[in-house]
Amino acid sequence: MFYYLLKYVFLGPVLRLLFRPRTEGLEHIPEDGAAIVAGNHLSFSDHFLMPVVLKRRITFLAKQEYFTGPGIKGRLTAAFFRSAGQIPVDRSGKEAGQAAIREGLGVLAKGELLGIYPEGTRSHDGRLYKGKVGVAVMALKAGVPVIPCAMVGTFEIQPPGQVVPKIKRVTIRFGEPLDFSRYAGMENDKTVLRAVTDEIMYRILALSGQEYVDDYAARVKEAQQGSQPRKFPKFRR
Repeated sequence: MFYYLLKYVFLGPVLRLLFRPRTEGLEHIPEDGAAIVAGNHLSFSDHFLMPVVLKRRITFLAKQEYFTGPGIKGRLTAAFFRSAGQIPVDRSGKEAGQAAIREGLGVLAKGELLGIYPEGTRSHDGRLYKGKVGVAVMALKAGVPVIPCAMVGTFEIQPPGQVVPKIKRVTIRFGEPLDFSRYAGMENDKTVLRAVTDEIMYRILALSGQEYVDDYAARVKEAQQGSQPRKFPKFRR
């Protein structure tokens, strides 16, 4: 109930007015039945702008940090995401990944739309990074189509670290559904999972026009932070 109040009464109309999102390919979203919407992830705003343009409800796998933040801000953020029906995901370790897959399959088993960012985290520099294979596992196990999605312009309005987004028009593109039924029963084959994931990322790339990096975003970001010179405090004499 709260999801629809946010979308049609409180938040949705404001987002439409401020950002005037252009949409392309909405006809590729099925009117009913389970499907995965797999998109690039450029901004915190992605969580809100994509659902606004969809007629159907979509449930995202959201990082657990949104539900465990400290202070009043943390509690308000957690309450918001829970009320909107989003699912917390612990991203630390292999077992955490399996838990996320189970949660996602539960959404699909109910015939709903599942939103996922295969990169696993927001892009820190606006480029598109290598996708993790969890999206492929869910697509093959559930036997559902994957609709690629590209958020265009959201990095410019709210890159990581920026709290208040700039008011600027964005574009949201949806591609034709990808059918992976030819790989049915092969969700344990690592080569197949990699091929499926790479095909999904290629379609997202074609829609977004981003520069592609054949490495994981989290690993590249960690390496860049590790290469920066250590900063020491300055003392007055």
